[in-house]
Amino acid sequence: MADKKKTTVAVTTLGCKVNQFESASFLTSLEEKGVTVTPFSHPADIYIVNTCTVTGKAASQSRQLVRRALRTNPGARVVVTGCCAQVDPEMFMQISKDSVCVVGNGNKRQLVDIVLSDLNHYPDEFLGDVSKEKEICFLPVKKFAGRTRAFLKIQDGCNSFCSYCIVPYARGRSRSLPPLKVVEQMEVFAEEGVKEIVLTGIHSGCYGRDLNPRLSLLELLEIINRRKLPIRYRLSSLELGGITPEMLQFMKQAKGFMPHFHIPLQSGDNSILKKMNRRYTAETYMETVEKVIEFLPTAAVGVDVLVGFPGEDDQAFLNTLNLLESLPVAYLHVFPFSKRPGTPACEMDGQVPNKIKEERVALLRELDHKKRVVFYGRHVGQVHSVLAESARNRFRMMKGFTENYIPVYFQAPASTVNQVLDVKIERLMDKIVFGMVVS
Repeated sequence: MADKKKTTVAVTTLGCKVNQFESASFLTSLEEKGVTVTPFSHPADIYIVNTCTVTGKAASQSRQLVRRALRTNPGARVVVTGCCAQVDPEMFMQISKDSVCVVGNGNKRQLVDIVLSDLNHYPDEFLGDVSKEKEICFLPVKKFAGRTRAFLKIQDGCNSFCSYCIVPYARGRSRSLPPLKVVEQMEVFAEEGVKEIVLTGIHSGCYGRDLNPRLSLLELLEIINRRKLPIRYRLSSLELGGITPEMLQFMKQAKGFMPHFHIPLQSGDNSILKKMNRRYTAETYMETVEKVIEFLPTAAVGVDVLVGFPGEDDQAFLNTLNLLESLPVAYLHVFPFSKRPGTPACEMDGQVPNKIKEERVALLRELDHKKRVVFYGRHVGQVHSVLAESARNRFRMMKGFTENYIPVYFQAPASTVNQVLDVKIERLMDKIVFGMVVS
């Protein structure tokens, strides 16, 4: 290997905010060790691929990225990590046993040292059994390159074992970052000038249940709030059990926390929810969303929906469609069911044909469009605090997000990037929102 100061490393990331946080930590450590970081499309000595396996498509993309790296530089080393690497390491080792190394999710703290080691051949001994991990893998981050919004992983793993989901097998059991470490990472972000943090995890609502003394997510938020850092906060996806009246009352009073919730539904049919091993009913979901809006009338509520789960007939889909039409939600994230080997749903009877799944996905994405137009339209004429993020878009205007996660385009100089501005929402062009800085 060349001298470490001249070593070039490229990193690419698939999947969730947790993966993105972890990749930011790899970049922090690599830069501290004097490594030159280069874009993934460029020739590099070492490539790091942080993979995802939540869908079949994500797994295929992960494999393609490894092959692309070796085409770009056939002599490179490729370190593969993340969820797809954890559950199917052999898939990557078969690409090139001499060039590819797999690092399991439980060993990510060692990844940079492995990357920069002088080994001529990478064994797969860095995989490990993530199901036996008792503590969260703490990965400090200095900054998020090219981002004004930073992610902070406060929790990892999942104990739910939904019948369609491979993540508990890829991430292990729920583990939490102690509050002192959370605060330390927040203070680093504050020193770096970060204006907004997304608190993220695999199942964030389970935060603190594994700690001693036991802690709740709400208690962590109260600790964060007392720090009074000049940062605003968002919560990533939260399951129903994590959204309580006490949580909503806190969000209502704590000015730093943004009125924005992403609450997975997956299905609005109770029989399908039971087959999914989702521990709530459509009625409970409806009550929770209505309670959110009661406490926080301007809140944006986003929804994950999984379409075409085995056994989803026309009536079950109609129950989902009708529920979502009736709810005061702001947007939908719609996904067709994808078989994941190793999960119970993969082998279930009643698999839905792809054509039917595509038709149902199209109907829900049309509903998503309508929901966004209605939600955004309600805010025309109002002034919101918007974090200016970038003007690199088709309109060549500054783009940012309101407190309740409305994307807004407006005229502003480049110097306003990473500043929170008062912006009046003026008009919609279909579901695209335009505004004007008023201060």
